[in-house]
Amino acid sequence: EKERISLGIKQLAKDSVGDAAASGDLRKNAVVTCEVVAVKDGGIDVKLVDHDGVETFIKRSDLSRDRDEQRPERFQVGQKVDARVIAFDKKTRKLQVSIKALEIAEEKEAVAQYGSTDSGASLGDILGAALKNKGGE
Repeated sequence: EKERISLGIKQLAKDSVGDAAASGDLRKNAVVTCEVVAVKDGGIDVKLVDHDGVETFIKRSDLSRDRDEQRPERFQVGQKVDARVIAFDKKTRKLQVSIKALEIAEEKEAVAQYGSTDSGASLGDILGAALKNKGGE
């Protein structure tokens, strides 16, 4: 019997995406810090700060919740931004992150923690109470 071992270059190379996936840091809804690598018309190329070699593209519609803030030009190469993992496919090794999803989640969390900014009182209730107080003086 011949005992042979096969080893390819891919097995020797560091698998940064696989390592990040195995650590559980790239699970859905995880918040990651990214550094802008390139600014393009359709969005920005970013690399994950905590995981060397893991890069992805944030499309224009995922740059911000507000339409006027969805301009890729507002980002500079080297700028660090926080984003939320919205999808990670282990099979195709594709990672999708979104700044917009992070903003929406933070707003929902703030509303849940502090309640709605709406006091429930109408303008008429507020003005009516103010006029009664002024009329009573």
